[in-house]
Amino acid sequence: MTANGGAFNANGLSAAHKHLPLPAYVRVTNLKNIKSIIVRVNDRGPFIDNRIIDLSTGAAKKLGFYKDGTTRVFIETVEG
Repeated sequence: MTANGGAFNANGLSAAHKHLPLPAYVRVTNLKNIKSIIVRVNDRGPFIDNRIIDLSTGAAKKLGFYKDGTTRVFIETVEG
């Protein structure tokens, strides 16, 4: 379960953020390859220092960094 009460779908396009309202939509851009997607923030986190956002497996794969584990990203809020 996510913080807003929904079921977590690892293959979906979702994210966790400490302070954004739930739900919120953000455009996440991988700064290594400039791939960009819009994800739904539906959970709280990350709980590891120096991370701004946690992305689902599906989002990490779409952005091309799943095998790396982490990458530098640019985040922008968008209207949902």
